[in-house]
Amino acid sequence: MKARVFVTLKPGVLDPQGKAIHHALEGLGFGGVNDVRAGKLIELDLAEGTSDGDIEEMCRKLLANTVIENFRIERLQAA
Repeated sequence: MKARVFVTLKPGVLDPQGKAIHHALEGLGFGGVNDVRAGKLIELDLAEGTSDGDIEEMCRKLLANTVIENFRIERLQAA
């Protein structure tokens, strides 16, 4: 079983990586970008039967800093 965890900074938290990307896009001539927020994607290959609660606990304890980050879990369908 696979799951994806999307981790993003909470609104109002300074995002220097997003600002750098925004600046670089403007430098390349892409003027239609108003703002950029960068995050991370973590793909997990899990044993069958791993519960949503277990995945959420992984996020809270290690994968996301819940003081400044939000996370969203997405289970992937078997191919």
